[in-house]
Parts: sequence; C-alpha cells; structure tokens
Amino acid sequence: MTIHDDLAEVLVTKEEISAKNKELGKILKEEYKDKKPLLVGVLKGALPFMGDLIQELDIYLEYDMMDVSSYGNQLSSSGEVRIDKDLKTSVEGRHLLFVEDIIDTGRTLKYLKELMHRRGAASVKIVTLLDKTDNREVDIEANWVGFTVPPKFVVGYGLDFKDCYRNLPYIGVLKEEFYAN
Repeated sequence: MTIHDDLAEVLVTKEEISAKNKELGKILKEEYKDKKPLLVGVLKGALPFMGDLIQELDIYLEYDMMDVSSYGNQLSSSGEVRIDKDLKTSVEGRHLLFVEDIIDTGRTLKYLKELMHRRGAASVKIVTLLDKTDNREVDIEANWVGFTVPPKFVVGYGLDFKDCYRNLPYIGVLKEEFYAN
C-alpha cells in the first residue's frame, strides 16, 4: 500500500494545478508588474503552491514565510490564531500578497490581513490554491482562487493530515476511515 491508496478520489490533478499556476502567474504578473510585491507564504501548506507560483512571476518581488496555526492536530479550527514564525521583512508601505494553500473557515487569513494593515502595508491581497467556501465562518474572500472545493477532507500538494500527505502532487479526498474517530 502507498499513501495514494488512502484517498477516496482525486479532486485536482497535477496537470490541472500546473495549468492553474500558469494562469494565476499571468494575472499576478500584470497586477504587480511595477510594485515589487512581498509574497507571504503561510507554512507549511502553502510551500508547494508558492514555490511553483513564483516561478511563473518574472517580475521583481520578495518573499517571506509565516508559520501560523489555528488547527494544531485537530480536524477543525480552534478559532485562536497563533503565530509561531513571524515575518522578518517589514511590510510598511509594501504591497503584500498572501499565498495560501486553502481558505477554510477564513479565520486565520482574516486575522493576518488585519494584522498586516495595522503594520502599515500599502495593500494586502490573497491568492489561494483552494477555496472551501461552504466552511467559511468569517467575512473574507481571496482576490484570486485556483479551485473551489467541496466541504471534504482534502490533502496533497501541501495540505496534510497530521503532517502526512503533503508530498502528493495532486489534491485528493482522504478516506474517512483515516481521520474519523
């Protein structure tokens, strides 16, 4: 057995992700061509998406990472956002683009967006690979969305369950038997 066998279905293929990264790259190049944006990846999940996306952006940019948690090892958000690794780069006067793997409840990104505005960012926008709109608990939307996904437990391409499955090259639905207890 392999980790692939733990999935009920594939929602987004590796090829679809690659095509979407190219599409988003074209849009973001135009949006930020003269702004030297600061891209902020939210660890650990956004790492594969951000790594592939920045290769599509042949503009001047900087990037940094934040390690933020509201889930821990739980299946749902605790509602409390904890910053484990903050930015080393100042955001004051910068055009900031959060690069996120998935927006679920929206609590984490709403908190981070408000925080960056308080820190003096010129603008704060969001690009997310996945948007799980059915689970939204707060009023926040991404400026750019790769794919809207149903309220299923998704893993792969950075998304995990107990830190596993992040290395899958596609987005899949984890079989319920692996997380239901």
